[in-house]
Amino acid sequence: MELLAYFLPRPRRIEGLWSKQGGRWRPYEIVRTVTLKQIDFENFTTDLLADRAFLDDAEDCGEDGALVRCLCVTNAKGTRVLVLPDGTGHVKLAALI
Repeated sequence: MELLAYFLPRPRRIEGLWSKQGGRWRPYEIVRTVTLKQIDFENFTTDLLADRAFLDDAEDCGEDGALVRCLCVTNAKGTRVLVLPDGTGHVKLAALI
């Protein structure tokens, strides 16, 4: 079964991921999960476009045709954001699951 998520390009905040404008449904594969402390997760989701060190180590992420090979960034509460880093510590695509 293929998993799908609605990926948006370069969203600014987590609230922007609830919008269904400007993105598209794409199949995804989670290559690694990053669990952040609650304060770090809030900081990350408040400004998704800021440079993040944990996004630098994502050489196994990328796009393979329509498939997005991405990170799953989560917190202790279970909120999950799929992230495709752009290779420079920034978010290229993101989706909520």
